[in-house]
Amino acid sequence: MNRYTPFATAGLQSLLQYRSTFLISAVTATTAVGVQVFLWRAVYAGRESGLLGGYDLPTLTTYVLLAQILGLVQANRVDEEVSGEVQRGDIAVSLLRPVSYPLSRFAAGLPVSLTNAALVAVPVLLLYAFLLPLTAPTWTGVLLFACSAALSLVIGFGVNLLVGLAGFVTTNIWGVRVVKDSVVAFFAGQVVPLALMPGPLAAVAHALPFQGMIDGPLRLLLGRYDGLLGAAGILAVQLGWALALTALAAYAWRGAVRRVEVLGG
Repeated sequence: MNRYTPFATAGLQSLLQYRSTFLISAVTATTAVGVQVFLWRAVYAGRESGLLGGYDLPTLTTYVLLAQILGLVQANRVDEEVSGEVQRGDIAVSLLRPVSYPLSRFAAGLPVSLTNAALVAVPVLLLYAFLLPLTAPTWTGVLLFACSAALSLVIGFGVNLLVGLAGFVTTNIWGVRVVKDSVVAFFAGQVVPLALMPGPLAAVAHALPFQGMIDGPLRLLLGRYDGLLGAAGILAVQLGWALALTALAAYAWRGAVRRVEVLGG
């Protein structure tokens, strides 16, 4: 693993060169949470039961806050970095290195996620914990969430890597990234919890890997599962998607390398 340490260090150094990004991310996440909480409070104001899809207002506020934070942590810039290397031609240098390119991108993207979590997510969480009533998780929920969040990072990396590899097919993946960000945010449960979606739409969301990026970890944290078997089922689905996306990314990478060889003559 020592061969991948320089990639992690380089990824962190590149991120720290643009420290204003942290402030922009914090303002964006804080605003997004504030707007969503305001809207959901308006929805709850007209309900006598105080429940919506089994969520009371403090629990839904906790979900909305942590969904934005998880979305922020998932933004590891792997898709942007990979497509940029293809556009600039730097990918030729990467092919000469005696390391796995997908693993090197994971090593470079992981510090970005962890730094976003430490410097942006934690302050935003503390701010809203002071301003709003939230639901405190159990220690079991925290432990399950930690395992699930680790798997969600792998799923998010796989999705971003596949989008970045689209740069081998099209010279500009800006549009692909915009569509990906929108689809992932919606079907991952970042905009609306999957439990509040209409039945057919929720079924589609549960059939896609994105629900393992946000909704799955938050269901475990907030105790919205049926016993240990239910929790194990959520983790098993996440693990399955993590392995499937890893295999798919490896297959796509081999295909992309063959395409570079053909174009290079």
